[in-house]
Amino acid sequence: MNESYLSLGSNMGNRLEMLKQAVRILAEHTSIEVVAISSLYETEPVGFTKQDPFLNMVVRIRTTLAALELLDVCQEIELELHRERLVRWGPRTIDLDILLYNQDAMETERLIVPHPRMHERAFVLIPLLEVNPSLKGFNLPDPQGVQLWKSYDGVDTFLRQN
Repeated sequence: MNESYLSLGSNMGNRLEMLKQAVRILAEHTSIEVVAISSLYETEPVGFTKQDPFLNMVVRIRTTLAALELLDVCQEIELELHRERLVRWGPRTIDLDILLYNQDAMETERLIVPHPRMHERAFVLIPLLEVNPSLKGFNLPDPQGVQLWKSYDGVDTFLRQN
């Protein structure tokens, strides 16, 4: 069984519903078990800043999928939820990124693990360390622009609440 951490973000439409749908699709996949979710954080956009704020979270999963198979699932979820890649770091209905996959380090044309920019992003590290505070080797960047939006008591509560 493999353990992975995924970063999810949305800043278009009903952001909360987009995150819930993505987590629901992950949880319904026969090869994925959603183990834990972070709180939701509202964050100012990075890179292309003329867009609405994001809701961000991290999900901890267990999976029998290989890393590239997991990437395929994440990209299928993005397509299902109408993600369009028009502007780099631009607005999106949903974004799923693989942050960590076991203790593996890999670099292919399609996937780099650990995620190459996660160390620079408080909106990734804050929820990541919330889900697993025992992860080592991370220095938290300035958390300015990252605000706690809502906490949930487990995956089921997150998926049930409006």
